[in-house]
Amino acid sequence: MPHVMEMLGTSRVTVADGKVVDVGKSRIRWCPLFDKLHGIKEITEDAVRTNMEFRIAELGMFTKARNLDVDVFVNFGASEVMMTGLRTGLIDTTVTACDGAGTVITDNPGLVQGMGAQISGLVETEPIQEIIDGIRERSGTVVDPDAASIDPAVGVCHASELGYRRIAVTVIDPATALLIRRIESELGIKAIIIAAHITALSRSEVQDLLDLVDIVTGCASKHVRDLVNPLAQVGTAIPLFALTQAGKELVIERAKEIETPVLINTMPLPVLPEQKQPAGWEL
Repeated sequence: MPHVMEMLGTSRVTVADGKVVDVGKSRIRWCPLFDKLHGIKEITEDAVRTNMEFRIAELGMFTKARNLDVDVFVNFGASEVMMTGLRTGLIDTTVTACDGAGTVITDNPGLVQGMGAQISGLVETEPIQEIIDGIRERSGTVVDPDAASIDPAVGVCHASELGYRRIAVTVIDPATALLIRRIESELGIKAIIIAAHITALSRSEVQDLLDLVDIVTGCASKHVRDLVNPLAQVGTAIPLFALTQAGKELVIERAKEIETPVLINTMPLPVLPEQKQPAGWEL
């Protein structure tokens, strides 16, 4: 089975044997984040391929040479927020996904950052033993090492079985978020749900999602920008929105670790300067 990841406007990229074998079409033409970080002025199939090849070469993504000790990629990404939450004790563990391993549980701040720093929307992956071994060496639990399946709800249940009570988990759709809320109630745990990779969701799906999660990334979603009513916001181009008190505490705690100056102010949210938003939506 090849590895499949959606990135740069949900372009679906297929990787096999460490090589990019297929690149789908992006839903947007320009992303302010990747323009800033990689100088990508227009998201074309060639640009997506080049960026995926960069991740394979630099991080060993989808290969046995995967680097799991990656530093901060953006100041306020999902993995960065979870990393800080673990360091400060706001959460006990995390449930995320990693290429070559599938769903992973870890209370190691460095590992959750290393796995998530430059990963995008992982659709499917296959087991890579060297990655699984590396995760285990760093105090991570691979939920399904035989198939590397991706199932956040199963991950939350397993984390609860391991004794964790305050569990941060990433999701990409409202159905999974709803299931985790039900599990949370049944097991008597606290789930902090972070929604990412939501560009392709419909308006109704986004509304359902916003009613269920604690933090949501803006990604390139017009619907999130139209519907969100956050308690806190970080970033203005590809913003991260805190929707609950628990989410707000995580985001503000993350701000304490940022080494560059931080502006804190009160104002109506969201704040979305038009010139900074992704362009060329094809939704």
